[in-house]
Amino acid sequence: MDFPFHHDVIDQLKADGLFRSLRRVEPDPLGRSGRLIIDGRPAILLASNDYLGLAGHPRVKEAAVAAIQRYGFGGGAARLISGNALPHAALEERIARFKRAEAALVFSTGYMANLGLLSCIIPSDGLLITDRLCHASLMDGCRASGRRFRVFDHADPNHLDRLLAKRPANQPALVVTDGVFSMDGDIAPLPALVEIARRRGAAVFVDDAHATGVIGKEGRGTVEHFGLEPGSVIQMGTLGKALGCFGAYVAGSRVLIDYLINKAKTFIYTTALPPAVTAAALAAFDVIEKEPEILERLRHNRNHYAEGIKSLGFDTLQSETPIIPIMIGDSRSALAFSERLLEAGIFAPAIRPPTVPKGTARIRTTIMATHSRDDLDYVIETLGKVGRSMGIV
Repeated sequence: MDFPFHHDVIDQLKADGLFRSLRRVEPDPLGRSGRLIIDGRPAILLASNDYLGLAGHPRVKEAAVAAIQRYGFGGGAARLISGNALPHAALEERIARFKRAEAALVFSTGYMANLGLLSCIIPSDGLLITDRLCHASLMDGCRASGRRFRVFDHADPNHLDRLLAKRPANQPALVVTDGVFSMDGDIAPLPALVEIARRRGAAVFVDDAHATGVIGKEGRGTVEHFGLEPGSVIQMGTLGKALGCFGAYVAGSRVLIDYLINKAKTFIYTTALPPAVTAAALAAFDVIEKEPEILERLRHNRNHYAEGIKSLGFDTLQSETPIIPIMIGDSRSALAFSERLLEAGIFAPAIRPPTVPKGTARIRTTIMATHSRDDLDYVIETLGKVGRSMGIV
């Protein structure tokens, strides 16, 4: 059953160029992680968060298969009941070492990690302050918490400072930011945010979903990228992006993790991740630490591509990472641009409101370590042709 207004909403979305539908995705017949078959058409993949190509890495797949043979697949229960298998604890210990934190806790998804933590981390009279461009899960977590919620201008430490200065004396406060912003590809000014929070008696929580395995000398994320003390922030990250697996985590002090185990509802009331998933993630951390050349390939590919499209005159905002947006503006134009690319064998979707603000529709491209140089050169050449034909460059 549906309601009449559903039809009205869908019709309006279509009229505004904002309607979305699911596409059928199949792996590349030759096993290339930088390519796929979409709606039956082969294409170069510029829309994956599998930055290192680890989802198809032999060691990751072998670890998952071995865990299935031993444990079966499903988690069976919440972890506080009977779903806490050995791979869960091993993964949390590994994450804590990788993020150089005292402890870590695995959640089912990044959305659930953010929602669970933000709903309980500070007292009911506390204040949550987020960057204006934070991920939807962070915004939703702040709103759902029932705590006072304020927003500071994107990447603006001075605005954050003014907001913190206005709060009542001794009010608990948590500063919330992405490490890498998923639609713009820029990096939060974390040192300045940490310093202001320290001076104003607040704590900092960073969502490192798009930074873990991507930035920092060893891929440890924004804290390593800026050379900060790991204990200076609470870190969240996902296992489903650069690690090529599934799930998420929070890393911080032992006391914080014990508190979340007892108070974060999205952890308490959720079935445990399948042991095969946690075993695969353990193998992915092994690859990142033992095959650093993968990180180097990602950086070389990113820089080559970014230089190429900038030279064509595209606006890529302030991107510093493998997330490189191509600003279009109008939603319908962005859709047309994306369709032209797909006709040429390139899958790079249009990102439109409400994911991004009105008037800032874009093509969001993401670069992988497994992209070939020939494919990247073809993409750059094609972007130039389509951009010129549409009057964008």
